[in-house]
Parts: sequence; structure tokens; C-alpha cells
Amino acid sequence: MQKQNKKGILIIGAGGVSAVATMKCAMNLDTFEKITLASRTLSKCENIQKNIKNKINIKINVDQIDADKTNDLIELIKKLNPKVVLNVALPYQDLTIMDACSATGTHYIDTANYEHPDVAKFEYKEQWAKNDDFEKQNLTALLGSGFDPGVTGVFVAYAQQNLFDTIEYIDIMDCNAGDHGYPFATNFNPEINLREVSANGRYWEDGKWIETKPLEIKVDWDYPEIGIKPSYLLYHEELESLSKNIKGLKRIRFFMTFGDAYIQHMNCLQNVGMLGIKEVEHKGQKIVPIEFLSTLLPDPASLGERTVGQTNIGCVIEGIKNGKRKKVYIYQICDHQEAFKETCAQCVSYTTGVPAMIGTKLVYNETWDLKGTRNIEEYEAQPFMDELMAQGLPWKIKEMEIN
Repeated sequence: MQKQNKKGILIIGAGGVSAVATMKCAMNLDTFEKITLASRTLSKCENIQKNIKNKINIKINVDQIDADKTNDLIELIKKLNPKVVLNVALPYQDLTIMDACSATGTHYIDTANYEHPDVAKFEYKEQWAKNDDFEKQNLTALLGSGFDPGVTGVFVAYAQQNLFDTIEYIDIMDCNAGDHGYPFATNFNPEINLREVSANGRYWEDGKWIETKPLEIKVDWDYPEIGIKPSYLLYHEELESLSKNIKGLKRIRFFMTFGDAYIQHMNCLQNVGMLGIKEVEHKGQKIVPIEFLSTLLPDPASLGERTVGQTNIGCVIEGIKNGKRKKVYIYQICDHQEAFKETCAQCVSYTTGVPAMIGTKLVYNETWDLKGTRNIEEYEAQPFMDELMAQGLPWKIKEMEIN
């Protein structure tokens, strides 16, 4: 596959994360050379294009694409001839975009693993199965370059490469202490968010998966600069790759904060069937309840201006160094209003969009050049950690006592 004349990037998807990732790519135009943003809804791309022009006076290109259609994607990629495709569309579309990239000799980056539209389950299996398609063409498919998954994997990789001889325990702690003022809203795509939270929890311990009821396990965690927040065990996609790639690991879990009002609303909606993912008939028409609910909820991309407070996402990592037990907390704090001032988006979009740009940058400039389908923790962490500091997501490390 001839790739030497490829130049620029194609970004697919035009939601809140895309608005941040595209803005940050434009801020790094010296790396990316040229930028095209494409989505099913051209007007969303044009809105992001206009915002970037007004904010930093950089012109990006826009196009229209249905990311469900592999042949259409192939035609667009051939027309633009980008070096890299950044997928910030829906995780349902990962496979079609990957197929289009491998068919055109183009590097691929995403932020979330594949989820089947008809089954409330997400996993890397079908993406990992495409390894040979990329490897044999000397291409990179970087999976999960958001925050979680993404930065959390980089934090673990950094700890493994610099702080520990063996990592045994990982708890990923995700706190959004922001307040948007609505009785109920989701901070990213409502379908994805509500399917994730209402599903059974799962964690990995001693070589096997242990399943829990939704929100069954709760801990009260003291988040630096935020305080103590109730945090609930969920299954999250980086657990699958980290449990595979971190040798010597004994247990890995994921916790996320939710307020009482959020849980009450979600439980009520679930009890009346509004989180259903299968079609039902309503007045002679077929609708999917959770898709209908999404049309009623505030657009996550609209939350930025009214959201105040901070997020704190990090990894509590325990293991062995020089024969002694050690425990550290690597975390990042983001302020909603500061994120909005820079990119017109709240922290949930910011903390995903910035790492999406960073992963894309490291693949584009060939700092990261492992081929095939790779998860983010498989790479050298330091370049990404340095970019986090430079691009608006500074991190901290805290030594912790071992109980």
C-alpha cells in the first residue's frame, strides 16, 4: 500500500468530543498540516468549523459522510488522502471506519471500543481481530485514546515503566463534581452513558471476571481538591486491555461518581422501560426507547457554558519496587469553566478530546510507531505524559500509605 504521499488528518464525528479534538488539532496545525472534519450532519461540522475560525482564526475543511457505510468512507478517504483518521463518532461505527482505513492504507485512532448497536455490550474482541489487516500493511490502529480509556492506560504504563517492578492492584477512580443545573442530563452521548451505567458491574481478580449488580458496590473516596464522593463500581473497557497487558496484575477495578439525583432518575427511567434498546411500537411507529429519550435530554455539547466545578480522574496503583510495597495515585484535575474558555466545551468532552488529539499527534509524527491494533498502554508513556502537560491536562502523583 502506497502511503508516502499521504498528508493531513480526517476527523469523523461532530459531537462534543469532536469539537474539542478538532480545536486542539487546529492548535497543533504545525503537526497535522491540514484538517478535514466529516459527519453525517454537515451543519454540525460547519458549526465546529465556524467556532474554530472565530476562536483561533484557523480554517479547517468539512465534508459529509455516513460512517455506517464502509464504501462511502473508502471513497472519502481516497479523495482526501489523509495520513491518519481520528474516529470520534459513535462506538457502533468503529468497525466500518477501521475497515475503510485498512482498505486505504491509513492509520486509525479512536477513543472508545466497539459496541454492537443491538446488544448492550462493549468489547475489544472484534477490533483486536483486525490486527493482521493493519499489521501486514505497516499501519497503526490505536485503540482507546480518550481519558478512560486512554489517559488511564497511559498512567498505568508510566507507572509500570518508571515507578514499579510489578503492578498488582489498580483502581481507576473517575469523579465529575461538575454541576450543570439540570435535574437530569448526561455528560456524553446519552445512549452510551446510560447503557454503561445501568449494566451489571464487572471487575477482574485472580485471572477471572467477577460480575456485580448495577451500582451494587460503593466506596466513599477522597478525591484531591474535590473531597469525599460516593463512587460506584462499573465495568469499563480499559479493564479488558489492562488485565491482558499488565503482567503480574492481581486485580483491577473501575469506580465512577454519581449523585443521588442521577441514580434516582436513571432507576426510574429503567423501571418504566425508557432505557430499552429494542424497538417498540408507539402509535403505529417503531421507536427505540433509549433513542427517543436521547432526543428529550439536553445535548451534552450544550452543557459547557453552564457547568461549574471540576473533574478528577486517576489511577490508584499498588505493587512492588525494589522488593518493597509501594502505592501511588496518579491523577488529573480539570476545571469545567477553564475548559469552556479554551474550547467552548465542558470537562467531559475536554478530557476526552485532548487525549484524542495527543494520540493522533504521536501516531502522525511517528513518535508512536507500533503496528497493528494496539491499546494505548502498549506504548512508551513518557511522550504522552509530556503532551498532557503541554496541552492543558497537567497530572500529579501522590504517594499513598499502604493499608
